[in-house]
Amino acid sequence: MTGRQSNEGLRPRAGGPRQALVALCMTQVVGWGVLYYSFPVALPAIVADTGWTSTSAMAAFSAALVVAAAAGVAVGRLIDHHGPRGVMTTGSVIATVAVLGVGAAPTLGWFAAAWIVAGISQSMVLYAPAFTALTRWYGPARGRALMILTLVAGLASTVFAPVTAALVAHLGWRLTYVTLAALLALTTIPTHALGLRAAWPSLPGHDASSARSDRRRITTSRPFVLLTVTTSLIAFALFAATIHLVSMLGWRGLSPTAAAWALGLSGAGQLLGRISYPPLVRCTTPMSRTVVLAACAGATVLAVGVIPGPALALVAAATVLGVVRGAFTLLQSTAVSDRWGTSGFGALFGVLNAPTTLAMALAPWAAGALTDATGSYPQTFAVLAVLAGVATLVALGTRPREARRAGG
Repeated sequence: MTGRQSNEGLRPRAGGPRQALVALCMTQVVGWGVLYYSFPVALPAIVADTGWTSTSAMAAFSAALVVAAAAGVAVGRLIDHHGPRGVMTTGSVIATVAVLGVGAAPTLGWFAAAWIVAGISQSMVLYAPAFTALTRWYGPARGRALMILTLVAGLASTVFAPVTAALVAHLGWRLTYVTLAALLALTTIPTHALGLRAAWPSLPGHDASSARSDRRRITTSRPFVLLTVTTSLIAFALFAATIHLVSMLGWRGLSPTAAAWALGLSGAGQLLGRISYPPLVRCTTPMSRTVVLAACAGATVLAVGVIPGPALALVAAATVLGVVRGAFTLLQSTAVSDRWGTSGFGALFGVLNAPTTLAMALAPWAAGALTDATGSYPQTFAVLAVLAGVATLVALGTRPREARRAGG
């Protein structure tokens, strides 16, 4: 086999995985936009209309993330065995019903129940199943496919935040969710059903019993446990800092408009972080780049918290925070496959992602409670930076023994 033929063998055929990548790019934008980014925009109108407290409504939304984390392991195993088409199509149907339930909720209990159902659908249609699908389909070429997916999906907030705001202003929050449910159904259900028809690659030499044994061996290993702790701590620090970024900058004296611009530039920074990730991969090992990104997360969160000004410096720090978040998304999506290969990736990523998603669900509340206790956003950001620093140390133990014996 020639070198050219060998390289061509790594490239997915047109109409198969490439078609699936295009489909997933579209459905991730809509899925994240409707199931995630619409809520913080609609929250003030929900509170004003219903009389529910902002904390109780946020708790209902956080419950969805907790459920998504718990369901992710089982969803990953289903995709490992049967492929993503049926799982993600079914998840789109469940998501549509859940969003309609959110818009129709007459009580807070109904509202929370609808978001819990939405959490089930989140585990079936958002990043985790998409990462699993592309990792199996693209194999050694997965890095580029995952970068493309996350670059496009990163536009979800840019698109859906203003769209949701406009809909709420003209229709009210209930009809907004009905409209978003219709959009979700019309775009994601047929796209998942028709766009994910590529043959699901088999994994030769792995029967069910040996696959379970391999999963158990990996998930109970010291490097996997430490990797899970590392990603959870980084996610907690970055997500809490981002959620409270506008409040933190307001505490420093920035106007609401300037703080909003800083948050927008932080979102734009995520795209730069994802573009910068492949060059980082080429010059680092899985363990060393985990350490580097954990250290960058701690340094950036600390900078946002301790820089007193001027406004330009604070906005620059917020932008760099977004760059680190963007790179971390790709680190998280490839951390398992870079260390242990693609066999059983769905189940392994589900185990890794569950505590990380739980950390993201608890981060806004925990950081808010800490700020209430200390009365100081800088102190809160300092604590978050310390957690990222701990993650940096823990990441030093995330290299598997197999890699050590192989010299890398």
